[in-house]
Amino acid sequence: MSSHSELTPELASSFARLTLDHLGREWPYKLDQVLNGPEDVRTPAALHPIFHGSFDWHSCVHGWWQVLRLLRWFPDLPEAPQIRARADRMLTAEKVAGELAYLNRPNSGGFERPYGWGWLLALHNEASRHDGPWGAALEPLALAFAARFHGFLPKLTYPIRVGTHFNSAFALSLSRDWACGRDESLVALIDERARAWFGGDAASQAWEPGGDEFLSSALTEALLMSRVEPDFAAWFDRFLPDAAAGQPASIFTPAHVSDRSDGKIAHLDGLNLSRAWCWRAIADRLGREHPVFAPAQDAALRHLTASMDHLADNYMGAHWLASFALLALGGETR
Repeated sequence: MSSHSELTPELASSFARLTLDHLGREWPYKLDQVLNGPEDVRTPAALHPIFHGSFDWHSCVHGWWQVLRLLRWFPDLPEAPQIRARADRMLTAEKVAGELAYLNRPNSGGFERPYGWGWLLALHNEASRHDGPWGAALEPLALAFAARFHGFLPKLTYPIRVGTHFNSAFALSLSRDWACGRDESLVALIDERARAWFGGDAASQAWEPGGDEFLSSALTEALLMSRVEPDFAAWFDRFLPDAAAGQPASIFTPAHVSDRSDGKIAHLDGLNLSRAWCWRAIADRLGREHPVFAPAQDAALRHLTASMDHLADNYMGAHWLASFALLALGGETR
């Protein structure tokens, strides 16, 4: 793959091929599971009728999001018939019932919280934009995770700012997009929590990245506030007052990835791609006249260039990075 900065049909096709290869690949697989008894020791496919590929549950979820998004944007892709046929076979009410049964097991309240929750809502949001049964089939699962957000967010006193799966801002950005027009009480809850957690933040030092992070704590917070805060430019100027001068340098500098066969270190390619997504979205929200617009766009391109050639280097990245490349190239809403 070459370091493209725009999503072309050829690049979309390469993403689709890469992801179709691992969506049904059951091994290796990393479970997120509390064993309640010996009956819980089962294969991934028995536990997760849909999301048993792509190394782990959440990567399989956003792999499905990715191929459905590509199908909608590029319906004439050579891979389109395979995507449709596989979706017809896998995204069914019967299989969704199996996923719901897993959620209802004892000690499953924290399953995939909040990263997988947000991505499942993003998948349902995408599936609902297609003609066909996929969105309706996935709706009960989406509603189950929305209900979990309703129960969880009021008691989450403090946001989780780490750049891994537990990050609050990233999951809420995805979830808010799903909730708009569907669940306005969830929109209001997300907005209230975001303002309470982040509204007073100023002069962020952006001490990142950690050695296994794939999200920017600073930029995912800014991304969420770009959706929540009506006067986003004023909030952003307080939060990152020196951004026009390229400071803090940490969030303008692509991460170095020393070993792409190490699953945790390979996260840093995801950091580069997710930062590119955040910088582009933040720049769009600030507008061309804002002094950060040009530095943000430049930072996005440099982060893209650092990692786009490495999506398929090793399965530790190949099972998920194309989804983040798609975010960076096309955004999560279009």
